[in-house]
Amino acid sequence: MDQGSVTIEHKAYARVGLLGNPSDVYYGRTISFSLGNFWASVKLEPSEHLIINPHPVHDLVQFQSLDHLVNRLQNEGYYGGVRLLMSICKVFHNYSKLNNIELHPGNFTLSYETNIPRQTGLSGSSAIVCAALSCLLDFYKVRHLVKVEVRPSLILSAEQELGIVAGLQDRVAQVYGGLVYMDFSKENMDNLGHGIYTPMDISLLPPLHLIYAENPSDSGKLHSTVRQRWLNGDEFIISSMQEVATVAEEGRTAILAKNYQKLAELMNHNFDLRRQDLSNCLLISIHIFIS
Repeated sequence: MDQGSVTIEHKAYARVGLLGNPSDVYYGRTISFSLGNFWASVKLEPSEHLIINPHPVHDLVQFQSLDHLVNRLQNEGYYGGVRLLMSICKVFHNYSKLNNIELHPGNFTLSYETNIPRQTGLSGSSAIVCAALSCLLDFYKVRHLVKVEVRPSLILSAEQELGIVAGLQDRVAQVYGGLVYMDFSKENMDNLGHGIYTPMDISLLPPLHLIYAENPSDSGKLHSTVRQRWLNGDEFIISSMQEVATVAEEGRTAILAKNYQKLAELMNHNFDLRRQDLSNCLLISIHIFIS
């Protein structure tokens, strides 16, 4: 059966920034991995008109009362997944046009599901966008024309369209899957337009435990404060980010050697740097422990 007439569904998994976070925004290095416990799935079904279906829970527009509406906004924010799906459609269309990628005529309906806890640093928004991009690539049969190393940038662009301030590492981890070492050096970003992404054997990791908070915060707003200080040439922020990036580089060596004591020390050091150097700017909502 023709691909344009069948239902397409893709999943993208939550991601954990193991080391180097958040230096990806600052020409640094990171190690991240995707987490099979949580995911977002997007379904694309061919249809007569292009339709973005709101999720009955995450895109709620009907409330029991005014109090219910206000409480919902205070806890969940104003935004669900519809805006994310619309944005990646726009970014994908514009990228295809700019790169002379011909898209066949035809419309579709997009819908999504997710079990990724909201605003806990597990990249729930980018997972929805990543899964949607995979659906679009297959619907239009252009996966071979959009290089894998370019896809994280498209996902990030869709989020930036909505004012979300973030880096590439989440999207790289979700596009590649598994455990990935990423080098976002200025030279790579300027010359290639993306970093160098090196998949690693995830079996090299020791057993890990994830703890996430139930008091979510908007990471985009927090990132924007640090970003502005970095752009202003704040030497403290610049040196801190360089040190965080070094932690990831040393962590790669420790993982390859299965030196888990060193890995634990580096994870603690990364956490301490973020708390000590950026305590008023960037909060931590997830913690990873080696058992």
